[in-house]
Amino acid sequence: MSADDISHPAPTPTASEGEDPLRRVRLDKLETLRGMGVDPYPVSFSRSHQAADLDRYYAELAVGAETEDRACVAGRIRAIRNSGMFIDLHDASGKIQIFSHKDFLSAENLAVVRLLDIGDLIGVEGPVRRTPRGELTINAAALTLLAKSLRPLPEKYHGLADIELRYRQRYLDLIMNPHSRETLRRRSRVVAAMRAYLLSRDYLEVETPMLHTIPGGAAARPFVTHHNALDMDLYLRIAPELHLKRLVVGGLSDKLFEINRCFRNEGLSPRHNPEFTSLELYEAYADYTGMMNLTEEIVGHVAEAATGGLRVSYGGTEIDLTPPWPRRTMAELVLEATGVDFLALAGAATARDAARHLGCAISGNENWGQALEAAFAARVEDRLIQPTHVTGFPRDISPLAKADRDDPRLVERFETYIYGWEIANAFSELNDPLDQRARFEAQMVARAAGDEEAQPLDEDYVLALEYGLPPCGGLGIGIDRLVMLLTDSPSIRDVIAFPTLRPR
Repeated sequence: MSADDISHPAPTPTASEGEDPLRRVRLDKLETLRGMGVDPYPVSFSRSHQAADLDRYYAELAVGAETEDRACVAGRIRAIRNSGMFIDLHDASGKIQIFSHKDFLSAENLAVVRLLDIGDLIGVEGPVRRTPRGELTINAAALTLLAKSLRPLPEKYHGLADIELRYRQRYLDLIMNPHSRETLRRRSRVVAAMRAYLLSRDYLEVETPMLHTIPGGAAARPFVTHHNALDMDLYLRIAPELHLKRLVVGGLSDKLFEINRCFRNEGLSPRHNPEFTSLELYEAYADYTGMMNLTEEIVGHVAEAATGGLRVSYGGTEIDLTPPWPRRTMAELVLEATGVDFLALAGAATARDAARHLGCAISGNENWGQALEAAFAARVEDRLIQPTHVTGFPRDISPLAKADRDDPRLVERFETYIYGWEIANAFSELNDPLDQRARFEAQMVARAAGDEEAQPLDEDYVLALEYGLPPCGGLGIGIDRLVMLLTDSPSIRDVIAFPTLRPR
C-alpha cells in the first residue's frame, strides 16, 4: 500500500480575511466533531421509512399515543427548537419531528445534537409516537450525522427571493421552495406519461445522434464544436428529424419516437432556452391530420396524469384541453385579424408591402411565405389562447413537408398554439426525393443570400429517400413549454432544472 492509499481526515480550512463568520462557526463545529471521533460525512445510512410513509401508516394514531414500533429516517434539518430537543427533519417526501432527549439518547449523541445546525443531514432511529399536540414524532434513540452543512440556508420565512439566484443555485431553490420541487416532479410525470402512452400504442423508442455533420431538420442556427481526432467541425443537433426518418426508411419500425435534447444558438426569453427537450415521432402511412388527433390525445393524456384533469389555469386564464381543438388556416386567421387576404396577393413584393403596412419588421428579402408568416406572428399568434391547430403553412418556410393537395403554395403542416405559444409542429412528411432535393437547393440559395437559418443540403438524407420513405406523418411537441402550461410557470427557466445563464 502506498502513502497515497492511506485515508487521512480532511483538513479544516483556516480563517481568511473577509470570511463569512457563520461559515467559520460551522467549520469550528466540524473540527470539534472530528475531534470527538465523529465522521461528519459517512458512506451510507440504512433507513426504513420516508416521512410520508409514516404519515400514512400512523394516520389513525391517537394524540398522545406511543408505540413500540421503531423507524429509521434520514433527511435535512429545517428547524431546531429548545436547544435541539425538537428537530424538524425533511426528506424528499415530507417532514417528521424528531425528539432528542437524554432519556433516550446517549451522552455521545447528545453532544452531537448540540453541534447540529439547520441544513445538516442526519439519520435517526427510534420509536414512533404522537405528541400531546398531535405531531407525529420519533423519539431519537440513535442519531447519526450524515453531512455537515457548512453554509446557512436562506432565512426561513422569506426563502430564496432572488429569482436569478434560484436558477443559478437550483439546489438551494429546491431545498427552500416546495413549489419548485413539485414543478420538476410534475415535469418528470409528464415525460413518463408521454413515454408510457406511446409505448402502449406500439411506438418504438429510439436514440439518434446529438452530434451532426450537417445541421438539419429545422430552421435554426446551430452550435458548432470540433472533433480533434477526426479534425472536423460537428454541430449539436437542432432536431432529430432527418435521422428518425432514416430509421423509418430502414424499416426499423412503422411507428417510432425519441424524447430528445436539442440545441439552438438563438436568444433567450421566457419561452426559449438554448437547449430544450422535445418529443419527436413518426408514423408510417399516416398524414398530418392523423398527427392532429395524436397531438390532442397525447396532451390530454399527460395533462390528466400531471394535473388530474383537462382544464388547467395559466396566468389566471383557464385553458380547456378537451378535444377536438379548432383547425384554422394561417391565411384565414390573418385575414380575420387584419382584413388582408394573403392568398389573394400575387408575388413576394406585394406580400412584403402588405406585411410592412401591418407593422411587421420586414428586411426586404422575404418571399411570399415569409411575409405571410411575419403577419401571422405579429397580428395573430399571441391571440391564440385556447388550443388551436394552425394549418395552411407556406411552402416557402416548410422544406420538409408535402405540398398541399389543393394549393401548391402551401404544405400539409400544422402548428398547435396554446396561450399564444407554439406547442407542437407536424407535417405530412415529404418523401419525394426529387422534390426534396429541389427544396434543399432553394434553401441553399436563401442561405447564400444571408439566411443563416436556411437548411443546408443533406446528400445522404436525399439518398435515403431514393430508397423509399413510406407516406409518413411526423410530430414534434415541445416538452418544456407544455410543462410550463401544466405547472403555471411564467418562465421556461422554472421548468428546466439547470437553465442556461450568463456566467457571473
